[in-house]
Formats: sequence, C-alpha cells, structure tokens
Amino acid sequence: MASPADRPPIEFTAFHLFSGIGGGALGSAAARASWLGCLGTIRNLGGIDSDPAACADFERFTGTTATCLDLFDREQYEAFRGKQPPEGWREATPEDVRRATGGQCPDIVFTSPPCKGFSGLLPKSSAESGKYQALNRLTIRSIDLTLRAFTEDLPAVFLLENVPRIRSRGAGLLEEIRRLLRGHGYRVAESDHDCGEIGGLGQRRKRYLLIARNPSKLRPFIYQPPRRPLKTIGDVIGPLALPDDPSLGPMHRLPRLKWLTWLRLALIPAGGDWRDLQKILPEEYRIVRTEWGTTGNALTVQPWDKPAATVTSSTRLSGSSPAAVADPRLKDQGGKYNGSPGLYGVNKWDAPAPAITGSCKVSSSNCPGAIADPRLPESKGVYPNRFKIGRFDEPAHCITGDTDVQCGAQSIADPRRGTDKPLFDHAYRVLRHNEPAGAVTGGRGSCGTCIADVRIKHNPRPGVYRILRMDETAPTVVGAASVGTSNGPQAVADHRLGCAPRGNTKGPLGVQEWEKPASTVFGSLDVHSGPGAVSDPRIPGNDERPDPPPVIVALDGTWHRPLTTFELLALQSFPLRFADESPVVLAGKSDSAWRERIGNAVPPDASRCIHEQILLALVQNHVGETYTLGTTDVWVRWPGERLLTMGGME
Repeated sequence: MASPADRPPIEFTAFHLFSGIGGGALGSAAARASWLGCLGTIRNLGGIDSDPAACADFERFTGTTATCLDLFDREQYEAFRGKQPPEGWREATPEDVRRATGGQCPDIVFTSPPCKGFSGLLPKSSAESGKYQALNRLTIRSIDLTLRAFTEDLPAVFLLENVPRIRSRGAGLLEEIRRLLRGHGYRVAESDHDCGEIGGLGQRRKRYLLIARNPSKLRPFIYQPPRRPLKTIGDVIGPLALPDDPSLGPMHRLPRLKWLTWLRLALIPAGGDWRDLQKILPEEYRIVRTEWGTTGNALTVQPWDKPAATVTSSTRLSGSSPAAVADPRLKDQGGKYNGSPGLYGVNKWDAPAPAITGSCKVSSSNCPGAIADPRLPESKGVYPNRFKIGRFDEPAHCITGDTDVQCGAQSIADPRRGTDKPLFDHAYRVLRHNEPAGAVTGGRGSCGTCIADVRIKHNPRPGVYRILRMDETAPTVVGAASVGTSNGPQAVADHRLGCAPRGNTKGPLGVQEWEKPASTVFGSLDVHSGPGAVSDPRIPGNDERPDPPPVIVALDGTWHRPLTTFELLALQSFPLRFADESPVVLAGKSDSAWRERIGNAVPPDASRCIHEQILLALVQNHVGETYTLGTTDVWVRWPGERLLTMGGME
C-alpha cells in the first residue's frame, strides 16, 4: 500500500458567494495548509459579488476570476434601492452561478452575505424596515440559486458566516435555510465561535457559522478547529513601520484629526473610552511642548549664533523642520531700500525724500508714504476749531454761523450734569422694584420704562432651557413641552453616563491597550464610531514628513493615536504585500470603502483553520477512511452517530 507521501495531492474546489477580499483570501489560505499540503489542496474556482471593487480585490488576492453579479431579485432590488432597476438589468439565474464556476460543481461553497441588517450597530427600527429585510433575504436567495445550479451534483459542504445577532434578527430566515438544506439531504449544524481564537488573531471577533454536510458526498465527521492563543495588538502591528511611512503605501496614512480630538485621545486612559473624560478636571492637566530631537520642529526659531538644523525639501515655517532665524542685523540696516524706512515708514521733515515708487503708500514696504510734519501748531487752516471742546471757565472762541461741530461750531465741557439734570435723564434707565416710577410720558425715551423685577422665581413658566436635577420632582408635562420653550423644563442632569454603547465593548474614542488583543474590526471603525485608537509606545522622532500629525504623549508614556487602514488589514490577518513585494493597496481610492471591505471580510487565518478541518474530512472520504479520532468536538454528524470518548461510548 502506498504511503501518503507517495500519493499525489488530491485537489478539491471551493466557490465563494459575496466574495470580496475575505473570500479571496479564504480560498487561497486553505490551499497553503502546510501539514495537509502533501495530502490535498483546495483550488479556488471563483466568486460572485455585486461590488466591482470587491471583485477586483478578490482577483488580485487569488488570481482567479470574480463575477460581478447582483443577486437581488426584482422585488428585493426595488425594496433595497428604492427605485426601479436600470435598463438592461435582469435577475440572476442558476445558470449565472454555474457559469461563474466554469460549469464545475464545487466541493465547498462559502457564503458570507451582508450583515448590516443583522448587526447590533443598526437600530432595531432600521433593521425591521423593508430595505434591510430585502438585504437580509440574500442569505436564502444565494443558497437557493446554488442548489438549483448543481441539482444533479450537489456540493459536499455549505458554509454560511455572519454576525451572532442573526440568530435573533434573522431567526425566521435561518429556519427557512435549514429547511431548504435539509430538503436537499444535508445535515446542518450551527455554532458561535471567536475567529480570533480559531485563527490565533490579534483581535476578538465573535461570529455565527452554519455548516451543512452532504452525507452522500462526505461521510466522515468534520471536526471543529482547535482554539489558539490570541495575539496582542503590539504583536501584530508592532513590527510595522510607524504610520505615514511611504514604504507601506497609502493605506498606512494616519487619519488627520482635529486638535481637540487628539487632546481627548491623550486624556483617555488605555483601555477606556469617551466616558472617562467625565472624570477629568480641566485644571489637572496642561500641554507641555517637547522637542523632537535637539533641532526643534515646525515654527521653531533658530538662534543666530548656532548651527542650523538639517535643511530638508519640505522646509517652511509650518513644515516639519525649523525654517526661521533670529536675525540681529535689523538694527544695522535702516530699511529695505538704500537705508530708507519701509513699511509704515515716516520720513523726516528735514531730510530728503526717498525715491518715489509706483506703490508708494503708508502700508507698503517699497517706499515710505508718511512724513513728520512740524507745522500743525502754526496751522491757519480753515477750520482750526474742528472737534474742539472749550473749557467751561474760559472765554468762548468766535461764534460763526456754522452749526456743524466738524466745521468749527462750539462744544463745551459742562460740569453741571450733577446739579441741573437735562430733559431726558431717564432714557434707558432701569427702575428698582422698590422705588416710585417716573412720570409716564408719551415719549419712549423720556421716562424710565424698564424695571428690575425680582419676582422671576415666581414665574409660572420658568422652564426654558432649565435642567432638572435627577433627584427632584418633574413639573407638569404639557403638550408643547420641549427644551427650547418656556412651557416646562424638559432636560435632566442624568448621572447614569456609565451605560454601555450598543454593539461594542468600548464606545467612541476608545483607546485600546497595546498589550491586549484588539476589539472586533468592523466596517465603519474609526475613533468617532468605536475603539479605533491604540496606545502606541513607539513615540515618533523628529522626522521630515511635510504633514506631521500632532504627537501628545499621554500620562502612561504612550502615543494615543488612530489605527491606520493598513493596520486594520494586519489585525484581520491579511497578507500585507502582494506577490511582487509591493504593499497591499485595495481597489479604489476611498479610505472609508477600504475600511468597510476590511471590516466585512472573513479573516484569512481563521478561514484557513476552518478549511483545514474540511479538507481533512474530504481527503479521508476520498481514500476510504470513514472515521477519525479528534481532540475537538464534531461540527456535523449523522442522526444517531456515536462518538468514542475517553470514558467509553457516548
């Protein structure tokens, strides 16, 4: 009998629905299984996805063809998109699926349908809308199309991966899927697992998995993958260059945050989130500027009597290197042009004027346009008394016929304001509540018509913008109640800020610890929507980048900064370089679209471990082995099948 090493590897095939980058890496990962490579391999037949960019990623990772195909039926299309399909659109058919596989029935069909409608990040009211219900039904339609495409030769294994909340929000759909698969002879099992523990990732990633085995094509058990220890964030991204290093491409660019956001991240302790900011007293902290190296950085003024810092290509006042100098020679040079004064320069009366230039004006530095004229005291101008105010105890000047004070009419400093009151002394006067009112006149400004009313505490409508204490009784609730009206106070000082955010272990502005595994990487992850920052102990030095981000060293001695898109790719265990050694850059140029596809993907290391277990069962089935002793539980088995245990029969 030939040994396993003498046999050529047995080739099996896989096909991916809603492939994207996750499906692309999934199929190729299983084929790289080192200890099974001599027994069998998995060849990727292709995939289907409706996103052209996801298809492009799939093809770049696997080298196989991805079919860009919308799997909605017409009713689902209209419900999800809110409009009629464009001209030329048609519903996908089983023949389209058959064509996408090259007419070959795959051994493994992996489907990872959109999870937005099942995710806890989506409010329940939105999840129950017609739009997301139509999206959720792709779980059934994709499997139904595949079963009808290969009715005569059904696949050996079906896999459906999604978020754990599909068990509650999609309970009815899962029951339909179970009936559909069992009606075609499949044995179905469901489980929740942590992709991080299955693949030994640097993140925790809880997921739901439905696995269906076709006993007519695959009799041996499929065992669950063993659990592996988790890596930390530092284990995964620590070996990478710091953000913005050009050697890792555009996906490694650090997000540019507002200064206030940087400050908030620095004040949040590692492992915390925005809720920790309420514990901070503003007077406890202040920003201390720390030089990067010994030469300074942006907006640094270099001393005249010391060597200059390195001259870089990006040297400018607002750049990353000092580009200003304290020049002491200003006192030795009268001005910019031939010793004459410049900007706001005032010429001497007894000195020659400088050259007259075309831009001669007071605010120009080309030529001074002002003069120190000594003739003002002897001026015999037409209006020598313009704006002049005479003293009360001196003779008046000549009285002229003009009444305009700008032309010489008399003004006087009258000291009698405290004895003889002018006519309208009550204009804009506010009367005290306990004094008599002035005479009521017909003119609005001739009598004090305002009063300091002390009765505000008795106002029957004190509610406008009022905030109630948590421990006091609320006033009457009226029909027009709102925060901005005076009908009643509608705001409360709620001290229960410790509530957990929906769907995450940490809320917005969460700073993850370097020495621990990351939280789940999801499609919209950034510092404003979840734990998208890390406490990086690698403080950057004085680099020469033209657009350096702020570096605020937190109290723990680390740099609390956002994770780059490239680092999220690494935490999902994707290869970081293509075959030509160039850094991975996904299709398109949208950073948010990159993050969405990365967050939606199945981690390749986790999928490799799942496919190794399936590959082992396929190889055993091919060579005629009908049982295997395993160290983990069985995913799918026949009704009535029994397992050997250490204590005897199960």
